[in-house]
Amino acid sequence: MNLHPAQTVRNMINTLKITKKPDRDEYSQHLRLVMFGIAGVGTIGFIIQFVFSVITFGR
Repeated sequence: MNLHPAQTVRNMINTLKITKKPDRDEYSQHLRLVMFGIAGVGTIGFIIQFVFSVITFGR
């Protein structure tokens, strides 16, 4: 599927026309979800590191 540069630019413009900026509530909901995910991954990583340090007696 070879697209010409002009067609690619037109596709980008059409995509930007149909998108919308999220309102404050939607943005805060997404931000909360992302922060929860980052905290969850960090917690899992900390638990794994802690368990392995206990297993190896802190070596």
